This record gives sequence, C-alpha cells and structure tokens, in this order.
Amino acid sequence: MFKAEPYVTRLAFLGSDRPEAQEAKDALALRYGDDGVEAAQVIVALGGDGFMLEVLHAHMASGKPIYGMNRGSVGFLMNEYSEDDLLERINAAERAVIHPLSMRAVDAHGTVHNASAINEVSLLRQTRQTAKLRISIDGKVRLGELSCDGALVATPAGSTAYNLSAHGPIIPLDARVLALTPISAFRPRRWRGALLAHTARVSFEILEADKRPVSAVADNFEVRDVLEVHVAEDRDKSMIMLFDAGRSLEERVLAEQFSV
Repeated sequence: MFKAEPYVTRLAFLGSDRPEAQEAKDALALRYGDDGVEAAQVIVALGGDGFMLEVLHAHMASGKPIYGMNRGSVGFLMNEYSEDDLLERINAAERAVIHPLSMRAVDAHGTVHNASAINEVSLLRQTRQTAKLRISIDGKVRLGELSCDGALVATPAGSTAYNLSAHGPIIPLDARVLALTPISAFRPRRWRGALLAHTARVSFEILEADKRPVSAVADNFEVRDVLEVHVAEDRDKSMIMLFDAGRSLEERVLAEQFSV
C-alpha cells in the first residue's frame, strides 16, 4: 500500500551572510516559526548556489530534505523567493535525490585527504606552467599524458556548473553517467573529454609534480600539491533537494540545453 509522506509543518531556516538572506531568514522565521535543524522536517536554505552547497555538505548525514530560495547572485539550485504560501509550496515540491562524488587525494607529504563533492572534483594547475596528468579509468590508463590547465569530474547535478563553463556536456539528472572534462587542454588539443558510467572509478596521476604542481578541489575543499587523486560516485550517501512543482531539477537541466 502506498504510504503518503507526512505533511510538512516544521521548518528550519538557514541564511547566508548576505544582508538580504539574513532579512529573509528573520521574516520567514517570524511568519512560520523556526523549529531548529534537529526538530525540523525540512531545512530552508536562503542564499545562492554556493550557500546551497554549503548546507548540503553540512547536513548530508541528516537525511533531511533541503528547499532553497534564492537570496544570492546565482540561483540555479534555488527556488524563486517568496514569503507567501511556503508550506504549500514545500508540500507540493518535487524531489531530486543527489549522490555526491568521493575524492581521495594524496599530497606531496603522503597525507591522504578525503572529501565529498556535490558538483565536481577539479584538478587545477598552481603555477604559470601547464599541468600534466595521466588519467586511468577503473585501473586502466586511458590517457597517458594530458597537458592542460586542469580537468574535472562532474555529477549530473553539477554538469551545468564549472563543467559547462569548461565546455563539458550537460547531463540529464537520471542519466547515471559522469562527465570527465579537460580544462583548456593543450595536448592532445582536440580531446574534449568523455562520458563515463556512474560506476567508473577515475584516477589522476600528476606528472612532473615538483615542476608542475596541481591542486585538487572537491566543491569548496582544496588540497594543494597533490600527487594522485581518485574519484568515484558515492552511492552510500544521498541528499534530497526540493523544487517547486513544474520547476524540478530535471526540468532545469533540460531547459539549460536549449538556452541561447
């Protein structure tokens, strides 16, 4: 028998440091009450996409759905801001389940760093010289040497962010693939990247690391002077994002492919 989701009445409001976000947080808390994160059924994030990523990371383990409203500069992951009918909007919202990437990076000192990324894991050159990367997929070398500014692995949810700016493909949310995209590739100049199964394990080896240092970034977590980086989808972790009816994340990703 179908079991309906309980009607949401308990909310927690979180706002970015921007004045407009803090003003919105105070106004909404006064109108709807703020039950705090522990007691809330849904977390409402007020800010831009960067703040939404912060909230998703901070509350990944809670399993609580997150509904964002745009009080920042970029709002691809956010709903339109309005103080009216908030409970009705949340209860009618469409759900998007997001699985992050896991990053395991080893730096020049042999220290291992682990982090999660909702949008992408990117490798970036640290100096004026190009980076040189060797790329393996599931333990097999697929590109012996890539001279570039960097490279990234993006989730479908993150494919419209840095990945798109680097001329990578936009991926439908339910496609179960990852994008491997070079950043300003110099050699081989015509390599445009690859689409990988979501089960793929991507490994980067930094060549000439002393001369050509590289950093690894998982969303907003950075590791400097890395020697190797391993990236894979983490199916054991999931986050729920809520979007207004008719404005689902799937619809936004699709519409982005037809924007001019």
